[in-house]
Amino acid sequence: MGLYDFTFYDLIQRNAAAFSRSMAWYEVDDRLSLTFGDVKNRVDLIAGGLKAAGIEKGDRLGVLGKNSIEYFLLYGAAAAVGAIILPVNWRLNADEICYILNDCTPRFLFADEEFQDMITSRRPDLPSIEKYYNLKGDSGSLDAFTSLLDADEMIETPGVNSDDGFVIIHTAAVAGRPRGALLSHANMLCACLHLDYYFALSEKDVHLSLLPLFHVGGLFMAVSAFQAGALNVNISRFDADKAVGLIEEFGVSLFFDFPPILASILKAAGEKKCSLPTLRSVVGLGTPEDIDRYQKMTSGTYYCIYGQTETAMLATMGRYNDAPGSAGKPVILADVRTVDDDDRLLPPGEPGEIVMKGPLVFKGYWNLPEDNSHTFRGGWHHTGDMGRFDENGFLFYAGRKPEKELIKPGGENVYPAEVEKIILQHPAVEKTAVIGVPDPKWKEGIKAVCQLKAGESLGNAELIAFVGDRIARYKKPHYVEIVSDLPLKPDGMPDREKIKKLYGQS
Repeated sequence: MGLYDFTFYDLIQRNAAAFSRSMAWYEVDDRLSLTFGDVKNRVDLIAGGLKAAGIEKGDRLGVLGKNSIEYFLLYGAAAAVGAIILPVNWRLNADEICYILNDCTPRFLFADEEFQDMITSRRPDLPSIEKYYNLKGDSGSLDAFTSLLDADEMIETPGVNSDDGFVIIHTAAVAGRPRGALLSHANMLCACLHLDYYFALSEKDVHLSLLPLFHVGGLFMAVSAFQAGALNVNISRFDADKAVGLIEEFGVSLFFDFPPILASILKAAGEKKCSLPTLRSVVGLGTPEDIDRYQKMTSGTYYCIYGQTETAMLATMGRYNDAPGSAGKPVILADVRTVDDDDRLLPPGEPGEIVMKGPLVFKGYWNLPEDNSHTFRGGWHHTGDMGRFDENGFLFYAGRKPEKELIKPGGENVYPAEVEKIILQHPAVEKTAVIGVPDPKWKEGIKAVCQLKAGESLGNAELIAFVGDRIARYKKPHYVEIVSDLPLKPDGMPDREKIKKLYGQS
């Protein structure tokens, strides 16, 4: 580690000194609380165990589990020894999980008990994994997590630098293949400092940690609260009634909102006649109706945001009321612009591709040099997203570029091409196009428009179940429409824009 470096483990050490006896984490399921001093002590023990087990700088550690203190501590222990965490979306199916694990070849895998039968049955398909551990203590049939606490190894940070890899988070499957976005310690800590600034976070705040720690939003919100000396109150699975009770009990002041989180919390609070007076900040992708209701009920502020995993979650951010419908202005340490197809800067009002540079831009896709060269062409990160700036510098998101079409039900990323590939495996389907449509619950829903083969019939529920059995269930269509003729382009491919105009309602 150099004179000018600072890592997540350094933050853990700093907070153990600055807030030693203050509560850092409360685990709702286990009713377990840890101070900032406790966090450092446990991280050191786990890091010593990892080191004794042979983990070295640059090794990957796979994690498949719900939010827990053990999950958070693993991030810290990996940072101490220079390893890279590979968090896996537990909502994926077995084949998708195995693909991600084999893509980044972790040496160890930590898994919750509920996923262990699946993992055990697929061990022959995971040649890189040398050891399998229970994620939560001794809960499960794998090696005990607590065995890592018995090592006598002393922690000596092995030259870990700010720019070293910290976490690999896989994006949605563009061209049918998820890509692992490598983020550094500096990426994460810079993003979290931005969040601390915008929310004016301090040790008096309480964050409700309800997004999964495999998601850049869940991880970075938890770390930003930790970085500020605030308390993380963690729940492993979202429940609106439980969330309202925790907001009241702990005085929760902020959380991240993906539809329908905020709507369900407000509904539960209304039924309990609770006004949520401590909830001063919510950030996310809420609907105007939910945002308006939240601000009237609590007098809190709703923050809008634009970013990607590849931009460490952030590119633009701002208060919703400053420019309703926008995603705010570029954050302090980000140069964000819009360009045409020839990468020429566009004036306000003209839509173009959003590009960005600065310390929030990720290090690149894991083992995909050609993709990285294309994404970083001209010295800018090309997001594949479209947007326009107004005269006051507010960014208005305008969807994905056609070749990178993306649907975001409840904040999850779903590429139509991946769903279409599965639908076309059904023997009754001749052609299909999957599009995003307005949805009252998820904000954006998945709709499959299908043309069947001559003489075939297919029920909507049957097709939805067919897709849900073959990929992660959050990727299955919410709506299906069977049509006699699917509009096509001259090359014979579905004309997505015409299909959206004809069938773009739920």
